Order: sequence, then structure tokens, then C-alpha cells
Amino acid sequence: MGTPDFAVPSLQKLVQDYQIAAVYSQPPRRQGRGMKEKPSAVHQAALDLGLEVRCPLRFDDTEIAALSALNPDFLIVVAYGMILPQAVLDIPHQTAINGHASILPRWRGAAPIHRAIEAGDAETGVTAMEMRAGLDTGPMLKTLTTPIHDNDTTGTLHDRLAVICADVLAEAIANYGELIAEPQDEAAVTWADKITPDEAEINFNQPVAEIDHKHRAFAPFPGSWVSLGLDDKGHHQRLKVKAITFNRASINAAPGQVLGKGADGGPLIAAADGMVELTSLQPAGKPAMSGRDYLNGYALPQRMIRADKIRAGMVEHGVTQGDGDAEV
Repeated sequence: MGTPDFAVPSLQKLVQDYQIAAVYSQPPRRQGRGMKEKPSAVHQAALDLGLEVRCPLRFDDTEIAALSALNPDFLIVVAYGMILPQAVLDIPHQTAINGHASILPRWRGAAPIHRAIEAGDAETGVTAMEMRAGLDTGPMLKTLTTPIHDNDTTGTLHDRLAVICADVLAEAIANYGELIAEPQDEAAVTWADKITPDEAEINFNQPVAEIDHKHRAFAPFPGSWVSLGLDDKGHHQRLKVKAITFNRASINAAPGQVLGKGADGGPLIAAADGMVELTSLQPAGKPAMSGRDYLNGYALPQRMIRADKIRAGMVEHGVTQGDGDAEV
């Protein structure tokens, strides 16, 4: 049972050694300009492997009976996107196992990869746990870990953990009768709440290390951004930030102050304990470009002000043309 591309390596690995009775995934969604229905990544991978795919909207009595008729030894769940009722968890002869992308009990919930990077964790991993009715509460069977590197983004860590997830599930299934399920320490629980786009706004009042963590945590989705204030129609303008670099040199400037041009030619902005250079930017409706090219063709505010304060009318957001030759 799985839906996004994170779960595909697990399916591809398990099908090599086990008979897959059926693959369950979220129903196809309408996507793209034509709004055509497109199967999920797991759905498509299962079709490519010649496996039966089922996409129930919910597990009512009919769906539970159909799943039970498959007579499974295990239910294997990776990012399925649906809360399974106890009647489903009781079906397999052995157990239901979930592959979760964190070292439980740290980062239960929807966005464990994002939150681990955002928090500056030194390592993360995947936990194979027996499923219980609560969210990510089951006893742990096996955990595999990996360091979080200084250049890791959610994108790179996602891909690495997807492979680790396949490995940890394979080990948990193969050794299930010998493993001791370890209860989670409820006192150590942290929650990985769902990511919202507003969270990805860069806050220059923070130290550069924290800005770095957040920028990498929100790459590639939902993507960091800065506010350009309100346009002449009162609509808020966002500028996507694709890449940044840091300078921890001591400066005498208020956080958010636009200082000019950085070492790579992009906008240089004061932070709480240093400077942040925006080295790759994407204006609305335009392709990504270097920070240098952006300064040559676009205006910048004198100071970067958070969107919530602009909306509240707490500040005036003055705009000045960037000096393409100024070196800071």
C-alpha cells in the first residue's frame, strides 16, 4: 500500500522476493493542463510490473472483505495517504508493517524529511514499525539511519531514504519472527506537521544557519521565497528563491536590509548574524535565473519585509533599482 514515488523502491524490491497479492494506491488524480487522470507513482510502477492495482476511496465493509479474501501474510504500507481502520490492520496473518521516514519516535506525522532538515538534525533514517490505530504509534521492528549532509535538501534526502526504506522493510519481513517489537518512548515524541507554503518565506531576522536549514528543508517543495510587497492592484508578490549562499561576517545592518550585490553577483541581504546572497531566483511566470541576471533587470525593495507585516499594513515597502555594479 503506497502512493508517491517515495514508495516505489520498496515495491520494486519486495516484488523480487515475495508474491504481491495486490497493490493498493490512492485513486488517479486529474493533473496538468488537460486535467487528465494520472495514476500515482506506485500505481504506475505496479502496472509496469504486471501487478493488480486497487484504488478504493475508503475501506468500507465491501473493500475490507475484498482485501481479506487475498489472504495476505503481511500488509506493507509506505506513504499510502489513508488512515487504515483497525479492521484492515487485523487482516494479515502475520502483521501490518509501515515504513516511516524518520527515527521514531522523532518526527511522527506528515513531513518527517522536511522537519528533520529544518531542525538541523545530524541524522535521520527509516523505521519499520508494526501498525496500530494511532498515527505512527506502533512498536518498532527495525531502524536504518543515514547522516544528513550539509548540502542535503528534502529532495536529495527523500531519494536516499526511499532506498533505505526498501532495505529496512525487506529486513523486517525476512526476520519478522526473530525481531522484538520495541515500544516507542512517548516522552521523546516530536511531530512533523504538514508543510504549508507560507512557512517557506525566508525570515532574515533568523541566524544564517537557521535560514540555511529552512531553505534546504523546503527544496524542492514548496520552495523558499521572499516578499516583494504589493503590486499596484494590491496583490502580494512572491519571488521564488532557488539557491542561496552565506557569509557570516559581522555587519552593521538591520536584518532584511538589501546591501547590494554579493560575491556571485546576486542580491545580498543582511540576516541576524551575517549575510545571505540570493544566487538563483525565479520571478513569477519566468524561468529561473542567476541572482546577477535578476539584478540587471528587476527592482528590489530597500528592505525585505515579511509578507504578514505587509498585509497588515505595518510597514511601507519601498522599492529601489538594484545597482548591478555595486560590490558589497
